[in-house]
Amino acid sequence: MHEREFRAFVSVAETGRMDQAAKVLGYSQPAISYQIKCLEQILGTKLFIRDSTGARLTREGRMILPSARAVLALIDSIKGVCAPV
Repeated sequence: MHEREFRAFVSVAETGRMDQAAKVLGYSQPAISYQIKCLEQILGTKLFIRDSTGARLTREGRMILPSARAVLALIDSIKGVCAPV
């Protein structure tokens, strides 16, 4: 699992759309879809229900969202400590 996969997951969860998450993160929509697919493969479960209106979290997606946010908070904290002086 990689930081970019967690960032894509949280962004899609917050925006409800792959294309909007891509704009927020500065990636292409296919790149976001790929990150979500990779995370789903690693975890062995679907995280979103995709349809023409966007992407909604599955039950499993809702369950891991707080943990994904916590992981990103820790990563951001570590990066803050290691920032150049």
